[in-house]
Amino acid sequence: MTTEMSRYADFESLREQAVALRREGLSRRQIRDRLQIHNNDLLNRLVNGEPPPDWTKRPNAKDDLRARARELRLQGMTYDRIQVELGCSKSSISLWVRDLPKPERRRTPEEASAIARRGWEVTLRRREEERRRRSGLAREEIGSLTERELFLIGVGLYWAEGAKSKPYERREKVVFVNSDPDMITLYLAWLGLLGIEPYRMRYHVMIHESADVAGAEQYWADLVQVDVATLGKTSLKRHNPKTARKNVGEGYRGCLAVNVRQGADLYQRIEGWWAGINAAVRRDSGMV
Repeated sequence: MTTEMSRYADFESLREQAVALRREGLSRRQIRDRLQIHNNDLLNRLVNGEPPPDWTKRPNAKDDLRARARELRLQGMTYDRIQVELGCSKSSISLWVRDLPKPERRRTPEEASAIARRGWEVTLRRREEERRRRSGLAREEIGSLTERELFLIGVGLYWAEGAKSKPYERREKVVFVNSDPDMITLYLAWLGLLGIEPYRMRYHVMIHESADVAGAEQYWADLVQVDVATLGKTSLKRHNPKTARKNVGEGYRGCLAVNVRQGADLYQRIEGWWAGINAAVRRDSGMV
């Protein structure tokens, strides 16, 4: 009995100190360090019922959601159910309600799993909506392109994705290969800006032999507005049954290679333009 009373007295003494420190504006971490308490359960019991100081709250947290999350937690809801109700992430909910007592478990693991899946679906929808919103705003920021902007973009695009000559293998050819139709469209617009006539361009498809080859050929021919019969011989990549490809389905059309005939002169200018861009960057940023 004496030992139990002593422990009770020690707890009450610690709680008085913890509450006093909490009301002075200390965080849980500061109280933990001040009182040398390294048991989170004990620390939660000591400050139970004392709200955290405002300065410890996340600056970007939505106050109304935080208040609602705490209200639902006090009603006995789990993180999963609060997530379904509010559409917040579990990490945010945890920060908002971690000082509150845990509710008793009232459902089977299967029920909890189903709730968790619904909560995750809500989170995914929210993230997708946010992604589309950001993407739409960013798209509006671009507006129209000047010829100089298109010129510089094209130089960078080619140097990142196009064929380049090597010191040990001098091949000054202008060849651009890509699977993204938007990249192909931009590249062709750039060639048009440079005055490259359409008759100098040669196209051919590169694709896995197990894909819809004819469909891909027609797709790329339509994109670049040429007769499919004028495409060069399609390059087929052998199918390896031991390797599971992810680029499958109706959206897979392989790559289109765009070759500019008699392109040595153009390649040399691209090389020089890229060197000029890099020199300007170093000069303007004070790296030289």
